[in-house]
Amino acid sequence: VQLAESGGGSVQAGDSLRLSCVISGLTYRPYCMGWVRQAPGKEREVVAHIDSDGSVRYLDSVKGRFTISQDNTKKFLYLEMSALNSEDTAKYYCVTAGDCGWLLLPLHSYSGQGTQVIVSS
Repeated sequence: VQLAESGGGSVQAGDSLRLSCVISGLTYRPYCMGWVRQAPGKEREVVAHIDSDGSVRYLDSVKGRFTISQDNTKKFLYLEMSALNSEDTAKYYCVTAGDCGWLLLPLHSYSGQGTQVIVSS
C-alpha cells in the first residue's frame, strides 16, 4: 500500500486548508483510513478516521472544524480543515490499517511521508 499526502502549508490562525492523500494498492477489507498528526515534542494522535462502513470519528479538539472524506473509488482521502489555530501545527500523515485501533501502530498500518501544516497566530 502506498500513500502520498499533499496540501500542507503555512497559514494564519483562522484560515483553512485542505489535505489530500492518494492511496494505491489497498486491497484488504475491512479497512480504516485516517489522518494522524504529530506536533514537535508531542506524540502522534489520530485526528480523524473513516472506516469501510463509512463511520467517521474525530479528535475532540477538531470536531466542528475538520471534515474527513473519501471519494467513491476509495483512492483519495481528504481532510478539510477550517478555523485553524496554533495547536493544529503539526506534520499530518495519511494512514490506513485493517482496524481503526491500529492507526498508531507502525507494524500494523501504512503511512505516507506526511505534509507539514504550520499555523501562525
